[in-house]
Amino acid sequence: MTIQLFNTLGRRIEPFVPIISGRVGLYTCGPTVWNYAHVGNLRTYIFEDILKRALEYAGLDVRHIMNITDVGHLAGDGDDGEDKMIKGARETGRTVWEIAEHYTKAFFADLDALNIRRPNVACRATDHIDDMIALIERLDRKGFAYVSGGNVYFDTSKFDRYGELALLDRHGLRPGARIAIDRNKRNPADFVLWFTRSKFEHQVMVWDSPWGVGYPGWHIECSAMSMRYLGEHFDIHCGGVDHIPVHHTNEIAQSEAATGKRWVNVWLHGEYLLAEKRKMAKSDGNFLTLSVLVDRGYEALDYRYLCLGAHYRSQLQFSDEAMAAARVGRRKLVDRISRLREGGVASDLHAVGEAGARYLSEMEAYISDDLGVPQALATLWTMLRDDSVSDADKLAAAFRIDEVFGLDLARTSAPAENELEKEYRDMIAEREAARERKDYARADQLRERLAEHGIMIEDTQEGTRWTRR
Repeated sequence: MTIQLFNTLGRRIEPFVPIISGRVGLYTCGPTVWNYAHVGNLRTYIFEDILKRALEYAGLDVRHIMNITDVGHLAGDGDDGEDKMIKGARETGRTVWEIAEHYTKAFFADLDALNIRRPNVACRATDHIDDMIALIERLDRKGFAYVSGGNVYFDTSKFDRYGELALLDRHGLRPGARIAIDRNKRNPADFVLWFTRSKFEHQVMVWDSPWGVGYPGWHIECSAMSMRYLGEHFDIHCGGVDHIPVHHTNEIAQSEAATGKRWVNVWLHGEYLLAEKRKMAKSDGNFLTLSVLVDRGYEALDYRYLCLGAHYRSQLQFSDEAMAAARVGRRKLVDRISRLREGGVASDLHAVGEAGARYLSEMEAYISDDLGVPQALATLWTMLRDDSVSDADKLAAAFRIDEVFGLDLARTSAPAENELEKEYRDMIAEREAARERKDYARADQLRERLAEHGIMIEDTQEGTRWTRR
């Protein structure tokens, strides 16, 4: 299976050809561990997991590196605002080190719940300060860095291809047009490589450097750590679309200025998750965590199923209705697979007969075309409803393609027919209470809500009965 990917650098779909045959170097921008990841963040990690799974499904050996930003990420992408770790510490009353440890563990717990495969290396910024200092020194020796106001800046005027990824007009930039005004900069797009105490007197995380006691800028960490683990030229770099104009643009500039050659071959970016038609963001207060969804009665994989329904380069509107539909859809899928398994069908993952193989080939074709997961998922449903395909073929093909979907179909079982989840039992009990007090409007409302979740209610002389649709 040959995979084609939309390369943000060039804005075109192109066949993916690894630098080293059979091997892939993959770097994905990880979390800033000052707060819990929200479901918008997690959509990006699900997309990156799908990419990784698809590459492995195609027979490639993926070396996946992810950074853990535990220092240096300011509240604004343009070197403005305060360090997010300091902000998190102030808001919670913990030390910055306690903040980093707590939210790092919470982040990986979310990844595990969503069946996202962990990276080969999850590297913390604070463990790689020496690598960052060495890279800044390299830039300084080559004339790409300057000191102003106590901070070390990258001189974007010295890098001719600055803004290539984001299609920026570097010469058209004006102070305040994209980036907050910093009087120490020579050019509006210049960015900080190393901060000293000249900017933040109360910074807690600081290290000695040739330019004074201070801490690294956010952008330098990804360049230094990716080179440490993947070398100076690797295959794929991923992140959210919000990283394109500043973070990834600056990464490219400093990396390629230091090495004098192309740094990354393919850039992939996932689109926003929208809440009330706005980007989900902690800074705006319009965000949900995975644990909140679980508290509302959803399973983590319901959210993964929701994300599978939209292409990674398309915005996805989040709503209660969308989550409810995703929950019903996934439970129906799990129920269908469970019934096939209960029928005693052999589940040899490699024994896909001719009819099932045709569907599997179609799903693989969608996946290989820039990760067309929504179309592949729809094809899976078509196959499961096709009576001309044997149950054995259905099961084997479903398990095979689930290596990419990551819905854990081989191990997840549907609730027994005579079992009902607590949230639904509570709704039925509330409905019965509403009927007893003759609040039929509320009873009808609850009946409709249950139906939305695939639970059909029938009132009989013996009491309320329910069935799954």
